[in-house]
Amino acid sequence: MNLLAIETATEACSVALIHGDEVIARSELAPRRHAELVLPMADALLAEAGLGRHALNAIAVGRGPGAFTGVRLGISLAQGMALALDIPVITISSLAALALEAPEDDATILAVIDARMGEIYAASYRRDDNGGLVALDDERVCMHDALVLPQASHWHVVGTGWATYADVLRARLTGELRSADGACYPQARHVAELAALEFKAGRATAPEHALPVYLRDKVALTLVEQGKA
Repeated sequence: MNLLAIETATEACSVALIHGDEVIARSELAPRRHAELVLPMADALLAEAGLGRHALNAIAVGRGPGAFTGVRLGISLAQGMALALDIPVITISSLAALALEAPEDDATILAVIDARMGEIYAASYRRDDNGGLVALDDERVCMHDALVLPQASHWHVVGTGWATYADVLRARLTGELRSADGACYPQARHVAELAALEFKAGRATAPEHALPVYLRDKVALTLVEQGKA
């Protein structure tokens, strides 16, 4: 299987390629440069693997949640490439991809992205026996101090939400904190790993049915909310 994955939902821009049993990837922390970087990254990976685009079996993409512009870009690129190549698309939660940044053990994982305006995108998972994840709650957007989590004895926390709201989130955990990393971002290599499982299970979709997940409609505070009016 040859599968190209794109993840642009946050400040990190990344692309990965599954070529047989090998996964190769490029990633750069580059806010506002995703449109400039993502296609050259993809071409570089294909060249490294000695593949042309027509050798691809599917395109995978992080569907969000995350920055509106980044999510739209990733979905649009995946749809455009898949339509041109007549191949399917697999959309993967950016929170699920982020969760795979956590250490590999039996602890429950909280994936949490800073959504600005005092809010976070969050979801909880545990690893399964096949390299995938089991969702323990719904992915959601909420105020950072209103997060409700499932019961678990041990936790890993990953994502920029921890970097911004560590003290508050620590108090929301229902068990012992085993590790926390606020410098993690969703990565295309994990989008690719999860997408490969979906592809093998026959859950790829037509490009026109690949949809973004925003979780919220409001993207900025009004002047009144900012206290500037």
